[in-house]
Amino acid sequence: MNLDACEINRWELLRRQLNNLDQQHFQKLQHELPDAVVLDVRTLAEFEAEHLPAAIHMDYFGADLIEKMDALDKSKTYLVYCRSGRRSVRVCVLMRNSGFEKIYNLDGGMKMWV
Repeated sequence: MNLDACEINRWELLRRQLNNLDQQHFQKLQHELPDAVVLDVRTLAEFEAEHLPAAIHMDYFGADLIEKMDALDKSKTYLVYCRSGRRSVRVCVLMRNSGFEKIYNLDGGMKMWV
């Protein structure tokens, strides 16, 4: 069996299923949709050091992540970010699989924020 046969890794397959926005489009959507919920899925220390205005903290590594996600209003729009984009992709996939429809991921995370 050739394990190298799949040219696209699992990570990229997950990412391609989402609405990924660069910083400019992420900010634009924030301004166009003032009722959108901004979710920061980094650790508390990362969040406390710096976060986007009006962001809600929901730690990807927290034991209560699923409970917090389940408590969110599925009819709202969510703008999700982390440090590099990896945790936010995972949270967006979890949200999508839980019935959320309006989810946007900051591609590249805060590392790409200028």
